[in-house]
Amino acid sequence: MNQPEQWPDRSEAPEKRTMASQLEVRVRQDIINGRLMPGSRLRLKELADFYDAGVIPLREALSRLAATGFVDAEDQKGFSVGRISAQEIRDITDTRLHIECRALALSISQGDVEWESRVIAAHHRLDRLPVIEGAERLLKPEWELAHDAFHKALLSSCGSSWLLRFAATLRDQTARYRLLAMHYADSDSRDVRGEHKSLLDAALSKDIKAACEILSAHYEETTQRVLSHELLQGSAGSAVKNRKIS
Repeated sequence: MNQPEQWPDRSEAPEKRTMASQLEVRVRQDIINGRLMPGSRLRLKELADFYDAGVIPLREALSRLAATGFVDAEDQKGFSVGRISAQEIRDITDTRLHIECRALALSISQGDVEWESRVIAAHHRLDRLPVIEGAERLLKPEWELAHDAFHKALLSSCGSSWLLRFAATLRDQTARYRLLAMHYADSDSRDVRGEHKSLLDAALSKDIKAACEILSAHYEETTQRVLSHELLQGSAGSAVKNRKIS
């Protein structure tokens, strides 16, 4: 039986995490959902007050996020939210497709009934959760976790820990951009549930060619919507730099 690669569990009970780990999760989520905007300064005192936390664990949390690209750290200048660019999301998507299409092909060809059960269960949860919440159209954290779990499950029988590791890193970076694809009036017209269902059906049918084509189209659709966003066209200007969490 193929065993799934183990990823860090961000859904772990908060009381079991250190304060720095809890803050890492909270700040990461606020970057993903847009409360902390790309390029904005992360002033320790302001953030400590907002999160009701100490400066020392907060600094550690930001240092961890700097290692994954969510936060930029500069000597003498402190921390800021990692900047985004059209070039980066294009590069991430192209690289992600190379990695994940290979991993998906292997996972489908080697997947057994246990793999099928993981994929079906992950899709069932994802399909039942709303994607966004509130007038600000923020991504729901529960959906983000379920979405992550579904794509992990699809690749989980590929048999390569390195493919899974690279895929997880790229998926993490894509999460910073996903919110931008939701900030349009016509985003409701996109059938995200249908895209995931088509991917599920192709994977369970062992149709590797169709599954990889659907996965590619799924990621390309998100990327094209992101590339159309004003933040990647230089029109947001200094408002992005100075926006504070609220």
